[in-house]
Amino acid sequence: MKVLVAFLGSLLILGCQNTVPTPEGYRLDWNDEFEVAGAPDSDIWNFEVLPPGTYNRELQAYTSKPENARVENGVLVIEALPIPGTTRGYTSARLTTQFKKDIFEGRIEVRAKLPSAKGSWPAIWFLPVSTDGRYGWPHSGEIDLMEFVGYQPGIIHSSVHTSKYNWSLGNNFTRTLSVPTASTEFRTYILEWTEEALDFYVDDQFITQYPNEGTGWEAWPFDVPFYLLLNLAVGGEWGGAEGVDREAFPDRMEVDYVRVYSRR
Repeated sequence: MKVLVAFLGSLLILGCQNTVPTPEGYRLDWNDEFEVAGAPDSDIWNFEVLPPGTYNRELQAYTSKPENARVENGVLVIEALPIPGTTRGYTSARLTTQFKKDIFEGRIEVRAKLPSAKGSWPAIWFLPVSTDGRYGWPHSGEIDLMEFVGYQPGIIHSSVHTSKYNWSLGNNFTRTLSVPTASTEFRTYILEWTEEALDFYVDDQFITQYPNEGTGWEAWPFDVPFYLLLNLAVGGEWGGAEGVDREAFPDRMEVDYVRVYSRR
């Protein structure tokens, strides 16, 4: 029976991969279509369990509880919940592919529907796997495919942080795009990563390009593998800059799929 179950599971996975559309010039490396209800696939995803205030003075505690992250109805749900009996307490989830699924160049697609609550701060982003001598934020780089804050409805932010360009220096590379239905409909957030540039899109609508200026790792640390993070923060220095509407929570980010392609 166990052999049969494993065989059928393999067929299901293979079938999902075979039906995933592949853009011209690419091959599918890995994907998660979130078709199996329950906990996110542990072969792909890690939970980061962290107390409030770990980053950016955010209010939420990140947990591994199913009420904060689960697969249901064909989507990954990351849900921020107010903690009963508190006035500022929340729980949420932060998932990563660190040490499980690396990403290096190619095309990355994440189809998601965003929360709308004032004080919400969801993100789809990447950090380096490398622990070489230049490791440490921002020197090894950060790629923010999508960031959104609830007090700016419909505005998508795409950013890059490096040793040479980052917010602590006041010169980080950030561009925005108006996507009025970002919280009511699924949109596909796309990164195309080559050795020459990082290109950002929403539903194939071009947002911006961060070019490799050829001046060295300080501006282009994107020559090593990175991993993907999906999280929903509450409040914090940016997400809570105009307050948090507690009555608007619970709120959630839903992810329809993650697809990672390499160039042929």
